[in-house]
Amino acid sequence: MNAKRHLHVLALNSGSSSLKFGLYAVGPASVQRLVTGELETIAFDHSNFHAFDASGNDIVQESLGHVGTEDAISRIARLLAELKTPQPQVIGHRVVHAGPRLRQHCVIDAATLELLEAAVVFAPLHLPAALSIIRFSMMRFPKLPQVACFDTSFHSTMPDIARVLPIPRELRSEGVERYGFHGLSCESIVRQLRNDMPSLMVIAHLGNGASITAVRDGASVDTSMGLTPTGGILMGTRSGDLDPGVLVYLARQRKLDAGGLEVLVDRQSGLLGISGVSGDLRLLHQAAHSNNADARLSLDMFCYYAAKSIAAMSAAALGSVESLVFTGGIGENDAKVRLEICRRLTLIGVRLDEALNHRGTHRISEAASPCRVLVLPCKEDEQIAVHARDLGLNLAVKQF
Repeated sequence: MNAKRHLHVLALNSGSSSLKFGLYAVGPASVQRLVTGELETIAFDHSNFHAFDASGNDIVQESLGHVGTEDAISRIARLLAELKTPQPQVIGHRVVHAGPRLRQHCVIDAATLELLEAAVVFAPLHLPAALSIIRFSMMRFPKLPQVACFDTSFHSTMPDIARVLPIPRELRSEGVERYGFHGLSCESIVRQLRNDMPSLMVIAHLGNGASITAVRDGASVDTSMGLTPTGGILMGTRSGDLDPGVLVYLARQRKLDAGGLEVLVDRQSGLLGISGVSGDLRLLHQAAHSNNADARLSLDMFCYYAAKSIAAMSAAALGSVESLVFTGGIGENDAKVRLEICRRLTLIGVRLDEALNHRGTHRISEAASPCRVLVLPCKEDEQIAVHARDLGLNLAVKQF
């Protein structure tokens, strides 16, 4: 088997109610996008299907009725057939949380599926949807290798001082620890900087979910999210870190059970909870411009929490910082938020060039800034394709 060969990889990135996909031609040092798209609101009454060509131009926009998981996989397969693209040779899946026993990206087999089923308790919002996508994909493409790519894998290098939570040993033995997330996003940043890799870097993945990660020599040493993607800095509808006493208070005084607490901290808190308007920063900017004080407070808190975490990762986890990278939907597109975060970080050497920040492409710091500040795209799906290609080749070599 020629390790230099290209493979065509179908990357499937499932959310709780959406499915992003992309077909890529992946070689040892290159990733070419052929087709990408998204099917939103799977399993609800209405679904939207969008697809784009290699240049990002629309090729399909459909409004669909009820679409289940099997229909979604079939629609993607039909699209590839209609476009006469190369057939996928391996399929890669994003899995947010794999629990304590799956730490590295792997080819999916019966044992992997069993371990993923056991890990549902760690990610009840995301993992059932991912498992459904995996199972139907295996049925639709039974002869193709299927690869699981875990958001937690990148953070498996964290030392105990960052990984272990201050709880009783018996809970730690059950896998209750800091896992960290957005790992595929962080890996994509490391891959993009592979020829210009800083030794000490902080990655700020800012989107509806947000996390801050300290990276030394390309490896994660600490990150803001914990056991679940709810922890860390405040987010669109997620609380981030809370005083545990708040949860005890809510259980005692409001009689909230586990389900009620989960809804509160995952869907009703964060920017939405503070503002009472939305968890979408675009709407919050509009509301703040119209003198909505709560919307302004939510924006200020988001920037403050992010800056505080970046400063802590830089000073305590790394000891210094050479590069700060913004990525994710907010990190890549919201110049106002980047400016507000960076103006709080002068003590760690951040000097922003406001004109470059407004353009938001690659370097946005002053030339003389001790800490280089970059804006780089989140390329999770490409990263899935890279891992799937490598693991697919390894499997083919073993079979050969």
